[in-house]
Amino acid sequence: MKQRFFVTGTDTDAGKTLVSSALLHLATASGKGTIGLKPVAAGCELIEGELRNADALALMAESSIELSYSQVNPIALEPPIAPHIAAVDAGVRISADRLQAYINGALMRKYDFALVEGAGGWRVPLNDRESLATLAQLLQFPVIVVVGMKLGCINHALLTVEAIRRDGLQIAGWVANTIDPEMSEFDRNLAWLTQVMPAPCLGVIPHLSEPLASEAAAHLDITLLD
Repeated sequence: MKQRFFVTGTDTDAGKTLVSSALLHLATASGKGTIGLKPVAAGCELIEGELRNADALALMAESSIELSYSQVNPIALEPPIAPHIAAVDAGVRISADRLQAYINGALMRKYDFALVEGAGGWRVPLNDRESLATLAQLLQFPVIVVVGMKLGCINHALLTVEAIRRDGLQIAGWVANTIDPEMSEFDRNLAWLTQVMPAPCLGVIPHLSEPLASEAAAHLDITLLD
């Protein structure tokens, strides 16, 4: 059975790409045909004359099914700012239905496990009327929430979950990613989140000096998504 998920975070730099790459790593290692997509990315660099995003490249590295870069990241924007602002400055039109069409095209390939990674948090705008939440609603994929473990993470996590559920989507699981190694009362915050989050915790990723997908994967249990 095909598994498809939308990955969001409690904030920018919560660790969506690390978690997405690690989940793809585990699924690929189990012999599944895997695809990771980053439909819109701001913060790209010119490589051999074309814009490339590090997050999209990380997903490609852990996917077993080879796609072209433009299939993985069809909207690539250079400045590391909010996508809707970067798009206006670049004269690029972003809409949820256009992104959905790109995703559906990429998922025409035969696969077992696919992840669509958002940008920033749940309500990051795409244009004056739509956000990435609009795209997630069109896709109707279960959502994986990455909680960046730092001061304030409980509030961020609960607000994100509330918004996802209000938008009518299922939360498949969540991951605690340690982005602040000096976070006070880490264990008590984690225990509270485990108690109140409406989905299983797929794992707790410690602060990694070198955030490699293979290292993060050792702290995740992908079978909880079955």
